[in-house]
Amino acid sequence: MHDQHGRWPQAESVEDFRRNMAAVHARIAAACQRGGRDPGGVRLLPVSKTKSEASLRLAYAAGCRLLGENKPQEAYRKWEGMTDLTDLRWSVIGHLQTNKAKLVAHFAAEFQALDSLRVAEALERRLQAEGRGLDVFVQVNTSGEASKYGLPPDEVAAFIRELPAFSALRVRGLMTLALLSVEAARVRRCFVLLRELRDRLRQEAPDGIDLDELSMGMSGDYEIAIEEGATVVRVGQAIFGARATPDVYYWPSAGEGKTD
Repeated sequence: MHDQHGRWPQAESVEDFRRNMAAVHARIAAACQRGGRDPGGVRLLPVSKTKSEASLRLAYAAGCRLLGENKPQEAYRKWEGMTDLTDLRWSVIGHLQTNKAKLVAHFAAEFQALDSLRVAEALERRLQAEGRGLDVFVQVNTSGEASKYGLPPDEVAAFIRELPAFSALRVRGLMTLALLSVEAARVRRCFVLLRELRDRLRQEAPDGIDLDELSMGMSGDYEIAIEEGATVVRVGQAIFGARATPDVYYWPSAGEGKTD
């Protein structure tokens, strides 16, 4: 893991969180201006993985009402401890094993890593039992790395054609993790690929399948993602501060050093 502690000091007060979020929003606005976009069209998803409940409560006090978590069990534990915050919603953004689908179906408002029919089936079954619906994003592997989760781009169209069968899943768009690289052009290619894929799929999407959203970009690359059309950016360390846990622990598919 690259040392990001100097770049992203820990947020330890409500004021720290307010300042960090204001800085991220300012960078979002600047990226939108460069891309000729309305900043209102970009949703900031603060990512709270590895952070304590106390830290999450500070973020809530600073205005966060939606938090992103990678691991369903960790997210569920935090949700259980914070049910007094009745307007706090949770987005699960990491790979999901089918045996954890019941957790996500019980509490999450959003799931951003749908990449198999087995997971879709497991979520559908649990959501129907709960009497709930769930916003979902289809995860696409735009970097071509074998270690990453997500569908290959050429398999996404066929996958999406199957999704109307799952009435509890509300398909909102596509999600990707870009290549980890200091070369902005290589990172940008991942985002361009996702946007162009979404634009093509929109023309033939089945009824009820909404592909308006593009979730792409994290703390290290969200400005590039916005320039290329991101509507959701998943930002953790730039808001909460650097994590002590290596990123490979939370993005086991993404390789050492991926930042978000």
